[in-house]
Amino acid sequence: MRAFKFVIPIMLIVGTFGWIMLDNNFQEVPEKTRVVITLGAVLASGFISFFLFPKNEGEKY
Repeated sequence: MRAFKFVIPIMLIVGTFGWIMLDNNFQEVPEKTRVVITLGAVLASGFISFFLFPKNEGEKY
């Protein structure tokens, strides 16, 4: 449940902005390398956000 609320949107945002920034500012970098850099950023942000957000945010005691 947590993955659908936080992790996936964060991964999509990081991937989109990462690709746009690499495409606009670093055209000399080959496209294959830009894809690898973007995928690495997406996976790293997903991994970090998975552990940073609480598991049971909806349940309050």
